Amino acid sequence: MPFGVWPAVAILILLIFVLWLPSLRYRFWKFELRPEELLLIRGVFNRVHTVVPLRRIQHLDVSQDLFEREYDVAKLIVHTAGTRTNAVVLPGLHQDDAESLRDIMKEFITDEAL
Repeated sequence: MPFGVWPAVAILILLIFVLWLPSLRYRFWKFELRPEELLLIRGVFNRVHTVVPLRRIQHLDVSQDLFEREYDVAKLIVHTAGTRTNAVVLPGLHQDDAESLRDIMKEFITDEAL
């Protein structure tokens, strides 16, 4: 085998994963807001189904870093009661969609509190 073939193959495989894996992660990230819960399904190789009861939500944040602000994308951070995974993040939402989703969940939280 000529010198440098194996490193070239390894770099090619790594490059394919670096360019292909983010699109797969985006494609396999789904969420659904149901009347009493938020359902998240994510994972390319290992599927994770997360159900967040809306009555367990403590507070909601819409966050943007510098890169997300440039493309008008935001993430909705749902803080829940509990200690294990007390923050659930919905990344890659349009800024307006993240704010409207936050407002819908906030309405449920304030209605339940009364």
